[in-house]
Amino acid sequence: MAITDLDPTPLDERARDYPRVVAALDYLSRHWSEQPDLDEVAAAAGLSPFHFQRVFTRWTGTSPKRMVSALTHATARQLLVEGASVLDAALETGLSGPSRLHDVFIAEEAVTPGEAKRGGAGLVFTAGVAPSPFGSAVVLIAPKGLSGLAFADPGEEEAALADLAARFPDAGTRRDDRTAREWVERIFARGPGRDALPLALYGTPWRRQVWRALLAIPPGKTVSYRTIAEEVCTAKASRAVGAAVGANPVSWLIPCHRVLSSDGRLTGYHWGLKRKCAMLAYEAAMD
Repeated sequence: MAITDLDPTPLDERARDYPRVVAALDYLSRHWSEQPDLDEVAAAAGLSPFHFQRVFTRWTGTSPKRMVSALTHATARQLLVEGASVLDAALETGLSGPSRLHDVFIAEEAVTPGEAKRGGAGLVFTAGVAPSPFGSAVVLIAPKGLSGLAFADPGEEEAALADLAARFPDAGTRRDDRTAREWVERIFARGPGRDALPLALYGTPWRRQVWRALLAIPPGKTVSYRTIAEEVCTAKASRAVGAAVGANPVSWLIPCHRVLSSDGRLTGYHWGLKRKCAMLAYEAAMD
């Protein structure tokens, strides 16, 4: 049987769609700041809007609108870090004003542009300790979601709290172990009724890109640092990916424990390799 006689597969479809998607990505790289709509990007790819939406989403795993939002967010955040005002960052990225930029930031990282610019300054986190399957769970909760989750052995809880709080030196904290316990119970709830937990992540665009890649690793599966690097950038960025994985402030929910070295060894877990091994075994037992 000739190859051309075979029924099309998802791989065949992705190969066929490649030229169209490349044309769209090239257009977006040059025109994203103009905030193009679906019709404009579809025309650049030579497809109808309906067909293009399906092709682009199937190939990239995200929608054209979401891609424009991500590019806008990354550039605006860098402008804010460099000292630009919220208004200037909005206008520089092609938005009509601060309210539009506010919506982009809430969608991308659940914080406002002003909060991102301040890097946690003015925020007050709720901090606490509660029991968990992996020892004492230490949490930091921002007004808009969970910002930190760590684990500690008996007697090391205060040090773990200090370690998490040090990642947000400009923010304040208040102790509330009861609220922490409520969050930990939600984190480790099982079954179809499990709540979706909001995350409020404060980090550079690069780190958040790596953390999003970690979220895509299914429970019970592991990948290498190299695989993550290839997904978000290039295999040559494995060391930078390792640093971003190590800086992950939300253990377990952002599953950095599922990342192994290229030879399959358990390496580089901030909260201890024995705990990393226990997490992988716990997930395997849940399947």
